[in-house]
Amino acid sequence: MVGAMLLGGLRRCEVLGLRLRDVQLADRRLFIAEGKGGHERVVPVAGRFFTTLAGCLERERPARAATESVFVALKGPNRGRGLTAAGVDEILRGARQRAGLAQATCHMLRHTCLTRLREAGMALEAVQAQAGHRSIESTRIYLHLADRWLAGEYHRAVDVLENELAAAPAGGR
Repeated sequence: MVGAMLLGGLRRCEVLGLRLRDVQLADRRLFIAEGKGGHERVVPVAGRFFTTLAGCLERERPARAATESVFVALKGPNRGRGLTAAGVDEILRGARQRAGLAQATCHMLRHTCLTRLREAGMALEAVQAQAGHRSIESTRIYLHLADRWLAGEYHRAVDVLENELAAAPAGGR
């Protein structure tokens, strides 16, 4: 679940809505049938997610799960049933405590994914599609770009401009 949010930028509700048939292993993509606003999309996710997911499904998923949901309760009276939002939050809370983090939410994992994709050079429009945003403005607001990344982008652009000025004829300045 964490991998889907951190590596794919999925919302908690999208993670909960994943069905086994939505996992496109060969293409390393997930079909999001229940996106925000009822919108569908297909998103690529890192191979690491699929490797981890395969292991979890093989070792942890109850053989007689009562649902097609990818993520199910592993303990208690709801064992084998689709995980709930409260269940995801409980699992994340435990992981956060084990990691010694003061804060970590599903939404923060999604933000981290989308920000890191943009910082790695992914086009803003591609980040928008990955996020499932209808408006590019939503994507811009969403990103929390690191100062180091911004400085690097600025200096690359300025270098291009300065090289163009240096190459221009003296009378053309």
